[in-house]
Amino acid sequence: MSHGLLASRSALPRKVLAGVVLTVGIFVPAWAGAAGAASPAPVRYLPHLKVWILDTERTSYVLGLNERNELQSLYWGEKLASERDLFAAHSRPGIASFDSSETVTNNEYPGWGGRYYNEPALKVTLADGVRDLVLKYVSQEIRGDTLVIRLKDIQYDLFVNLTYTVFPREDIIRKQAEIQNHTSQALNVESAQSGVWYMPVGEGYRLTYLTGRWAGETQLTREPINPGKVVLESRRGNTSHQLNPWFAIDVGGAADEEHGRVWFGALGWSGNWKLVVEDTPAAHQVRVTGGYNDFDFSWPLKPGENLSTPPYYGGFSSQGFGEASRLLHRFERDEVLPDRAHPHVRPVLYNSWEATEFDVNEPSQKSLAEKAAKLGVELFVMDDGWFGQRNNDRAGLGDWTVNRQKFPNGLGPLISYVNGLGMDFGLWFEPEMVNPDSDLYRQHPDWAMNFPGRPRSEARNQLVLNMARDDVKEYVFHALDQVLSENNIEYIKWDMNRHFSEPGWPEVPVPEQKGIWVKYVRNVYEIIDRLRAKHPNLEIESCSGGGGRVDLGILERVNEVWTSDNTEAFDRLRIQEGFSFAYAPKIMSAWVTDVPNMNGRSTPLKFRFLVAMQGALGIGANLNKWSPEDFALATQMVSTYKSIRETVQQGDLYRLFSPREGNLTANEYVSADGKQAVLFGFLHSQQFLWPAPMIYLRGLEENALYRIKTIDNKLIVAPGIYAAEGVSGAYLMHHGLRLDLRGDYDSSLVILERTK
Repeated sequence: MSHGLLASRSALPRKVLAGVVLTVGIFVPAWAGAAGAASPAPVRYLPHLKVWILDTERTSYVLGLNERNELQSLYWGEKLASERDLFAAHSRPGIASFDSSETVTNNEYPGWGGRYYNEPALKVTLADGVRDLVLKYVSQEIRGDTLVIRLKDIQYDLFVNLTYTVFPREDIIRKQAEIQNHTSQALNVESAQSGVWYMPVGEGYRLTYLTGRWAGETQLTREPINPGKVVLESRRGNTSHQLNPWFAIDVGGAADEEHGRVWFGALGWSGNWKLVVEDTPAAHQVRVTGGYNDFDFSWPLKPGENLSTPPYYGGFSSQGFGEASRLLHRFERDEVLPDRAHPHVRPVLYNSWEATEFDVNEPSQKSLAEKAAKLGVELFVMDDGWFGQRNNDRAGLGDWTVNRQKFPNGLGPLISYVNGLGMDFGLWFEPEMVNPDSDLYRQHPDWAMNFPGRPRSEARNQLVLNMARDDVKEYVFHALDQVLSENNIEYIKWDMNRHFSEPGWPEVPVPEQKGIWVKYVRNVYEIIDRLRAKHPNLEIESCSGGGGRVDLGILERVNEVWTSDNTEAFDRLRIQEGFSFAYAPKIMSAWVTDVPNMNGRSTPLKFRFLVAMQGALGIGANLNKWSPEDFALATQMVSTYKSIRETVQQGDLYRLFSPREGNLTANEYVSADGKQAVLFGFLHSQQFLWPAPMIYLRGLEENALYRIKTIDNKLIVAPGIYAAEGVSGAYLMHHGLRLDLRGDYDSSLVILERTK
């Protein structure tokens, strides 16, 4: 921590701009001095100003204490670099009696109390009935890239620890709050948010977020931010298909893929969540408050107990939405995913569901495994139907023992056979659910969520187990652990095929029952964490009827996610584009399936493969119905994918043409070392013989040379494009390439290898 950044300030002039006191003086940055001096610490405190600066490689986030001893947000954007960038915190003046100073000042973590009228970060009811909460600064601690600031109520021993963690390379900052009850009596937390992100004061912001439904997830949605509130949320028990806990904000819609200032954020929580995008009319101040959804929420805190909120991530890009996505992708790969310490590519997967559905048995699975192995598949996954009396979706969920009628000798012979073909083996589970027609439900009907005397609503013929109960948690852990311990299983697909209903927990006191929403998710996390600790080679796919559980909380624990039950290739172009705004291609499970698919549409097998090859490639088709020509093409495509998947999964994505905006979709991936680039192109339909537009590549080195090859000779050749020494990055980015795409659902793949 550096304290000696400023000379004495007693004689320095002060002025007020927009309600913020600026102290003008000579600023000597910590990094100034001889060439090669060490970079500044990511977290620095300036005691003369009572200001903290959190620096990433390209951005700064600044906090300060104002004259009321409140923690105030001061700045978030491009990295600060001069004396003009330093300012002290000062509250903004109120506007008449109707917009108080507290309401128009950017309180970093506002409690609901006093004259604060915006969305609060924390709302409580104390034991004596007081609902007023005013938080003031107590202390700070800096530990490398982490800052902890401690706040306390003005009267009661209610404390809040705010933890900020800086990820310099990815330009990401993580906020998290811990509420601590050091009073002598229990209190009740009614809203617990992780923090607030403030945009610079101004008008004309635009909000970008992801909406959807089952089979139509991650649809990019944009709208102007007007005075008032926009609430993005899930009340369904998990992340949900309908909305995703990610947002991006730019000024007036001026930002595009390559240009413009973009602020973005995401919550790491797989249960009920809420983001409140608020434009306060008095100050035109846009803020985004995020954390636990306070709908049907209540959390009693006994003396000495704490409540931690979900991690809340924020970042800034001055180079448009494309760079914002690449920062998030890099962050997820480097700091979030379970293999972050030892990253590796996702295997090519085959899943048997569409071929056999519930009619699984040892001979049928062995036959499919033989065919999959010949394609170059590396992981064979047997889906639903292997356990209990699971002959359809009306029975068996909860009974996680092998069906001996289908597998008389257990799973061992099948797994050994699959392993002998050179593939790992994976298995489907739906641990959080129970069918009323199951041994588990007959033995423990109270384990299903319920309100006594009320209906138990079924969906897909199943009920939700109350995973908030520790006995249910232990049952699920031991049931899965036993299957994994008895068999050589490298991978599980963890599914969740419905949302909550009747979320009752009658076994605990009434004041604790609304805690079901949080305790449920924590116990799911705990089960996954314990399974991974006991089975360190285990990899997990998160699925919830498609993309119903995709967020930065579950991604700390799973290797990939099932993007959507909709595997229809043309639909997937839009689903995958929206997904890529928030989540890395590496985690996006993408399958090649049979046609006609959803919508009754048939697309060529090559088109389907190239769409799926833009993520973690999987095959879910019924291989028993494929022709020799299908097998030949698929084998070629799997081989090609293996030659480029490091670039697709670990590289940088450039969205060149959007499926939302025209007939052409084009995406480019550039490897982390810059040695390979891959261009995917898709044409929906050609009209009037118009050629596909010119494609200008991105992310290449201007002076480097690239050798080009295609899988189908669909590149329209310009002079010198196939020169032995290659073509320059400058040519590819400024003159571009044109693909000879014709008719309906045409597609192509171009691979560029840097020669020098």
